[in-house]
Amino acid sequence: MFEIFSTVSADNARNISPVTLAFLGDAVYSLYVRERLVLTTNFGTGNLQKLASQKVSAHGQSELLEKLLPTFSEEEAEIYRRGRNAKKATKSKNASVAEYNRSTGFEALLGYLYLTGRYQRIEQLLNFDYED
Repeated sequence: MFEIFSTVSADNARNISPVTLAFLGDAVYSLYVRERLVLTTNFGTGNLQKLASQKVSAHGQSELLEKLLPTFSEEEAEIYRRGRNAKKATKSKNASVAEYNRSTGFEALLGYLYLTGRYQRIEQLLNFDYED
């Protein structure tokens, strides 16, 4: 039987394709952004969608990544680089190749952290975007 919120070892997570980790990481980031917007604003769904799209876009993720890269551990940086450098089956319509590659690396890291049960680290990284 499948159980949601299952965790795997770091070794098992490293054996998953970085593009597959990014697939999961995209959902993790999207859920975080949407939940944060719902709980911190009183906007209608149209505005919520617009704001969420800005944050979750490759461009938005690339901007966040500029702040986060110096905070990555060596392990996190390695997972990020694997995702960034992975061959992707699709191309972004609304972002540069560099932004798309960087966002894929970021999403791969989030997928990796999620699968290995490092939820506190995900929260720490994603809350970084709202500090200043």
